[in-house]
Amino acid sequence: MTTAVRVSPVVAAALRDGRPVVALESSVFAQGLPQPQNRDAARRMLAAVRARGAEPAITAVARGTPIVGLDGDDLERFLAHDGVRKVSARDIAPAAATCADGATTVAGSLALAHAAHIAVLATGGIGGVHRVAPTLAHGGDVVRDESADLAELARTPMLVVCAGAKTILDLPATMERLESLGVAVVGYRVDELPGFLTSGTGISLSWRFESAAEVAAAWRTQRDLGRMQAMVVVQPPPTPLPREMVDHAVDRVLDAAVRAGISGTALTPWLLARLETETGGASLATNVALLESNATLAAEIASEVAKDAEIGRARA
Repeated sequence: MTTAVRVSPVVAAALRDGRPVVALESSVFAQGLPQPQNRDAARRMLAAVRARGAEPAITAVARGTPIVGLDGDDLERFLAHDGVRKVSARDIAPAAATCADGATTVAGSLALAHAAHIAVLATGGIGGVHRVAPTLAHGGDVVRDESADLAELARTPMLVVCAGAKTILDLPATMERLESLGVAVVGYRVDELPGFLTSGTGISLSWRFESAAEVAAAWRTQRDLGRMQAMVVVQPPPTPLPREMVDHAVDRVLDAAVRAGISGTALTPWLLARLETETGGASLATNVALLESNATLAAEIASEVAKDAEIGRARA
C-alpha cells in the first residue's frame, strides 16, 4: 500500500483483517448534493454499508492529505461545503502540494481506493460523454466534454456500483466509449442500462447477473486474466422518475447552461442543481435513494469478493 495515501485506522484494520470495504466518493457530498440532503445521503450510505457487514471508506484530499476513510471534523467540513474543491484523479497531487481540501470524483476516488487495495466503489452515476444542447445540435462543430471517469475506469481494476451514467449525459455515446475502452458494463437483475434517475434508457446490456456472488465470480475471472479495466455494475434507482419527464427537463437545463456560459468542472453540479428545480425536487429525492441502494449492493458484492479472497488465501 502506498504511503502517499493515509488510510484511517478503522479502514486499515478492516483491510488487514480481510473484511469487506466499500469506497465512497466525496464529491457527491461536497458538490453534488445541497445541504442538508448531502448529510442525509452520507448517513444513509455509511449505514447501508455497515448494515451488510462491510466498512465504508470515503475518499478525499483533506488539507493536502490524500485519505481513504474521511471522518470526524474533516467530514463535517466537507458536508458544510466549506471551501472544498472538486478533485479528479489528475488533481490529487496538486491538491496535496497546496494543502487543499479536495472532494474526489469517481475518477479521483478510483485512484485513491485502488492505491489502498480496495476492490469496490459505490457511487450514484458515473461521468461520461456530455450531450450537445438542443440549440447547438445543428450549429456546426461542437467540442463535447468527456469525463475523466472514463479514462480512469479503463486503467483501474475495481468494481464500480452505480445507477448508470448521469442522466444529463449522452448515454449511447458513453456506452460506446466504455465498450471501446474495454470496460464491461453488467446489469444487476436488469437487462437495460438504467438512466440514473430513470429505470431504463432503451440501451440493452450484454450481461445480466442475479446475485452478488455472480458478480464476484465474474470479477475473479477478470482479475485472474490480468485485465486492468474496471467492471461497472448497474442497477435502476429504487424510485425512478418517468423517462419523458427527465429527458424534457435535461433539454431545458442544457440550453440554460449554454446561455449562462457554464462549462468545465462546474457544469455537472450546475446541471444537476437546475435539474432539481426543473423536476420540482423529485430528482434530488431519487438521487439520495439510489445512493443508498447502490451502497447496499456494493457492500453485498464486497462481502462476496472478500470471501473469494479468503478462500484464495486458504488454498495458498
